[in-house]
Amino acid sequence: MSPRADALIASPAPGGAASAETLLEVRNLVTHFKVGGGLFGGPAGVVRAVDGVSFAIRRGETLGLVGESGCGKTTAGRSILQLERPTAGQVIFEGRDLTALDEVALRSVRRRMQVIFQDPYSSLNPRMTVGQILAEPLAVHGIITSSTGRRARVRDLLTRVGLLPQHADRYPHQMSGGQRQRVGIARALAVEPSLIVCDEPVSALDVSIQAQIINLLEDLQAEFNLTYLFIAHDLAVVRHISDRVAVMYLGKIVEIADRRELYENPLHPYTRALLAAVPIPDPVLEERRERTVLSGEVPSPLNPPSGCVFHPRCPIAVERCRGEVPPLREVTPGHWAACLLA
Repeated sequence: MSPRADALIASPAPGGAASAETLLEVRNLVTHFKVGGGLFGGPAGVVRAVDGVSFAIRRGETLGLVGESGCGKTTAGRSILQLERPTAGQVIFEGRDLTALDEVALRSVRRRMQVIFQDPYSSLNPRMTVGQILAEPLAVHGIITSSTGRRARVRDLLTRVGLLPQHADRYPHQMSGGQRQRVGIARALAVEPSLIVCDEPVSALDVSIQAQIINLLEDLQAEFNLTYLFIAHDLAVVRHISDRVAVMYLGKIVEIADRRELYENPLHPYTRALLAAVPIPDPVLEERRERTVLSGEVPSPLNPPSGCVFHPRCPIAVERCRGEVPPLREVTPGHWAACLLA
């Protein structure tokens, strides 16, 4: 973890006013998808993939976004990048509300925010060499106009991510998964962004390769003062790389805190259940620790529960939880939780 972490613990409140150090602020982000209702389809419905999400990220910080599969993490990341247009809310990046910009205006902003995808193979064009893949954004954004300059930049990018200059002549299928992900990182780095959305960038890789990629991301962040939104479901990875952690459940943020505070003093029962599912290497401690087993299945985002969305599975839920939606409030300084009983 870089030395900047201690200075970033007191980050902006979710949905709060932007400060000079705030790079990205998400305010009440909503992304719904209509399903059914076609000529031969069933009744129309709405998938509430992201349902009122708010948080802020300071420049140079890493915010980890964790939760079960299907909770809306990736949709939130895509909505921030405007790859999915939000239904409502604001995404304020470097002082501009991206939801108010058209495609032409967004084009100039896209250079400043990039993404590293989960699958390092399907995200790379199999018909292009690595050199062509890395040179393309340089040409599209007019960063380097000469082909000679672009080739030199490609060699530099490959070296920075731990590859050899001769890898520029290879096609994606000629490289390993870890090498392909390094190409994806180099592509994101090529346009000199300030924000990179890392959408589960190591979940498709072997464990030994995961550590190498995480260390590379940390080194690049320290060198270029990058800001990461790190989306993942592996709590151990998130704890290693993040300054703060946001926990998401069924389209909503249920807890945000500094990584150490969240892992040592979780306030939301869902966060406690997630942490309880992480195995401890020490068999004695593993045997003694308290178990939190959730009942039932994750409800459908087509028909989320009333009140607190977690109450059907919550071990401490009371009648009040069924009808009252808990706000995301600051329980202790810098530690936010959406629980009526926290």
